[in-house]
Amino acid sequence: MRGHMRRAIVIAGLFATGVLAQNTFTWQQIKDRFEAANPALLAGRIGIGEAKAQEITAWLRPNPDMTTTLDQLAPFSGNPYRPLGSALPLISASYLHERGGKRELRLESAQKGTAVAASQLADQERTLLFNLRTAFVSTLQQKSVVALATENLAYYDRLLGVSSDRYQAGDISQVDLDRLELQRVQFETDLETAQVNLRTAKIQLLTLLNDRTPIEQFDVTGPFEFTEQVVTLEELHQMALAKRPDLRAAAQALDKARTDHQLAVANGAADVTFAMDVGRNPPIPAYLGFSMTVPLRIFDRNQGEKARTQLDIRRSERLEEGSQAQVFSDVDSAFASLNGNRVLLRTYKSKYLEQATRIRETVSFSYQHGGASLLDFLNAQNDYRSVQLNYLLLVGTYMTAASQLNMAVGSEVIQ
Repeated sequence: MRGHMRRAIVIAGLFATGVLAQNTFTWQQIKDRFEAANPALLAGRIGIGEAKAQEITAWLRPNPDMTTTLDQLAPFSGNPYRPLGSALPLISASYLHERGGKRELRLESAQKGTAVAASQLADQERTLLFNLRTAFVSTLQQKSVVALATENLAYYDRLLGVSSDRYQAGDISQVDLDRLELQRVQFETDLETAQVNLRTAKIQLLTLLNDRTPIEQFDVTGPFEFTEQVVTLEELHQMALAKRPDLRAAAQALDKARTDHQLAVANGAADVTFAMDVGRNPPIPAYLGFSMTVPLRIFDRNQGEKARTQLDIRRSERLEEGSQAQVFSDVDSAFASLNGNRVLLRTYKSKYLEQATRIRETVSFSYQHGGASLLDFLNAQNDYRSVQLNYLLLVGTYMTAASQLNMAVGSEVIQ
């Protein structure tokens, strides 16, 4: 019994420290979990099912009508033994025959409505995936910032140890040591801020996943770096025109509007009602009759719906043109932003990072040996911190711009 209790205490302690159940996910795993659990996407898929149910309704035939009549009952007539002697039974049935292909056009319109709904759901997923990718990149960025802040604090603590030894030896004054120790608060602040930002990014990511996993047990992994992936603007335009779901939805809406106009014209045609009746009319023991009813479409020929659907075609054409213009605008803006960040990152990667590291190491060595002033030392530390942090922020901005370009194109052309 005591052994079980000890094991339970150990397991509880491991959970409390986050050692157990630390799940780390890649981008593809995050994306799969998102597509399986995001409430907005699940609701949209239900909407597709509703649209398919409307196809069933659109394809239904009109129900036939049946009428039964028993007339001229005479219970108080002169012959009480034959109260049904003069009764006139009648059974009639009628059926509305739709002309002009109304039923087929209704089904076609409903099917095209389902296609539009599917494209709109794909466009919603495109936007939500951008939000998910942004949160994923933000989490990777904050992890890198935490690592940088931790490394900077550890490096500065080592220098503080050396400076303390110099103070004990009389190489630096108490004021210089105090100023060095006071500067440490900046590195502590950087670390605390980065940890808070990391938790916030994870919370946003878990919210999109509709996941209640504790933050300490959730992590992501993936490349967080600048890479050269060259795609021409013309290629991006062609891919966007072929893959953007909102543009596809606009084209499908135009096609549906044309079908709806055909249906409005068909609804202006008169439908025929066929009827048959069987009855008895003494002295005729039984008779059979047929009838056909055709409404005279003199005043109501569905003029309003014909005009409305014709205008809807023109409106859908303008919306499709606007969608095409928006596609080009989105791609051009995202491409310009991506290239701007790429230019800066090339300079940082080829020059500034190495320079900042070399200057920090050189000035730190000189200061420890009395060859540099305290101000030079602090400036070198701050310059290194700023350059490294700016580089990580630029990488995050670049990856977000890449996600923006992927959203503008409608597919992941840049990983």
